[in-house]
Amino acid sequence: MKRFQRKPTNKVGWVLLPATTNIPLIFQTAFSTQKGRLKIRYKKPKHTMPVKIQTRQVNQDVCDTLIHAGADPLIARLCAARDVQTPDELDDKLSGLLPYQTLTNCEAAARRLADAVEQQEKILIVADYDADGATACTVGIKGLGAMGAVVDFLVPNRFEHGYGLTPELADIAAAQGVDVLLTVDNGIASLSGVARAQALGLDVVVTDHHLPADQVPDCIIVNPNQRGCGFASKSLAGVGVIFYVLMALRAELRARGYFLRDAETSFSDGIKEPNLAELLDLVALGTVADVVPLDHNNRILVSQGLKRMRAGKMRPGIRALFEVARRDWRKAQPFDMGFALGPRINAAGRLDDMSVGIACLLSGSEAEAQERAAALNNLNIERREIEQSMLQDALNAFPEILPPQQTTLVAYRDDFHQGVVGIVASRLKDRFYRPTIVFAPADNGEVRGSGRSIPNLHLRDALDLVSKRNPDLILKFGGHAMAAGLSILEHNIPAFQTAFETAVRDMVGEDDLSQTFITDGSLPACDITLEQAQNLARHVWGQGFAPPSFTDEFHVVRQQFMGAEGKHKKVWLQKDGYEFEAMFWRCSEELPEYIRTVYRPVANEWRNNIELQLYVDYWEAA
Repeated sequence: MKRFQRKPTNKVGWVLLPATTNIPLIFQTAFSTQKGRLKIRYKKPKHTMPVKIQTRQVNQDVCDTLIHAGADPLIARLCAARDVQTPDELDDKLSGLLPYQTLTNCEAAARRLADAVEQQEKILIVADYDADGATACTVGIKGLGAMGAVVDFLVPNRFEHGYGLTPELADIAAAQGVDVLLTVDNGIASLSGVARAQALGLDVVVTDHHLPADQVPDCIIVNPNQRGCGFASKSLAGVGVIFYVLMALRAELRARGYFLRDAETSFSDGIKEPNLAELLDLVALGTVADVVPLDHNNRILVSQGLKRMRAGKMRPGIRALFEVARRDWRKAQPFDMGFALGPRINAAGRLDDMSVGIACLLSGSEAEAQERAAALNNLNIERREIEQSMLQDALNAFPEILPPQQTTLVAYRDDFHQGVVGIVASRLKDRFYRPTIVFAPADNGEVRGSGRSIPNLHLRDALDLVSKRNPDLILKFGGHAMAAGLSILEHNIPAFQTAFETAVRDMVGEDDLSQTFITDGSLPACDITLEQAQNLARHVWGQGFAPPSFTDEFHVVRQQFMGAEGKHKKVWLQKDGYEFEAMFWRCSEELPEYIRTVYRPVANEWRNNIELQLYVDYWEAA
């Protein structure tokens, strides 16, 4: 079990790049304590460019069509601004899912797994160590197990094995007498691991959703993003891919006459056809936690999973996670999965071993699930402490105002924790609105980095450009448009920073680096109601299908500080004769009499009372 300990030191260093770049890099360590307690102060960076507020364009013809089909007028307006084209896209029935037959190699994978099920071959699932990988692994274990498979799982340890199916893991699998290796949420880049497994006599089936490189493993691959795949949804999460494989597997076994014909008949050697919908709580959780775009196909999966959760039809582990996070599963929202449940599962992979998270999801009883959820909660508390410490060190080292020409942030210190660099990169990206990569030490002189991007920069493509221009600089990399990971040698950090900065400058313009709030325009004061806020909350919003936000000017009637340290403000706003209560989080400024805001109407529940509040994401003087 890995545990993180800061190494007390007073060294603070900067690596200065050549004058042509002149961008500071956080490079050593910085740590201070007072009476054994970590002091955390946050500096709010000033924007280097003006903040922009833009309004989504509404396709009025589509909006009218949706209203004519019976959609609520506001929902129709919002969906018509989010590329919804037909009324069918507002439907969340499972019958609306894309057919598995269009997912390349899905049926081939099903045939190989069906052979393994019938012949009782041993299947080993190799999972990724994030929430998507954990839910995908659990879906695989439960789904295959329900069909009578002999199945187990192995999840790499971030600190011992690294990412994906490696030759070392193939050796471990072979020693266990495995016949089939099934990867979930990884494998598309595991060339050497797949080759080693095949050399040892194992068959390999890869299920993944990450973008492929020029060369992919020579095995059955199910990945909507592989070349030549005609599957219309390229945004399936890893858990969605394995769910599709299970649908194909069930159909293949059904065609072979494998399942009991009469569901009411019970034979000791017979298998009832499983109801895969029982796995949708896991599919929804993994899809939201992996922050994949919520296209129509993913919205169906998430919506159906949410309905099961709200009805109490969820695995004990998910119910326990709701309880330990103090969230009400009866009112489950994507926000709960993305910011409460997902981080607790991820904490296991970041600080310990994702087997802890998978064990929680696999729990068969409420008591067992509660114990494991409590362990995950403790890991998440520890993760937050580490994250805050690392983030504060990074903020202390960077200037409050970045150089105008700077397009990227790169940070490294020798006491950074591998499991938390991605979160810190995300926090820095949010604060400075720049593509950010944070490195932590690994082994043998290597450092591993995790990056987060802004909307107009495809991060994996940027790393690909760096690699092509500097072939010996990046040891390995992979990821998506908004998040990616890589490994380099420690002494190459300054060279990488220069190359990354140059590549990003070639890919973005000045407008891309201006923080932009894209809203749904103005909302008439008479429509800013509790009922409308509750209506909005019933729909699925998330990555690629942004939660509604609006922009309006208000008169500030009165304002008061909130919280023990006065970090937040409650403000009473007025528009067109209507008055609204609004929350300004992390706001210490005195508001002027008239302001322009970006806000979200929220049904806030407090002490058994539900009231309308406006959550303000941004404000400026009107």
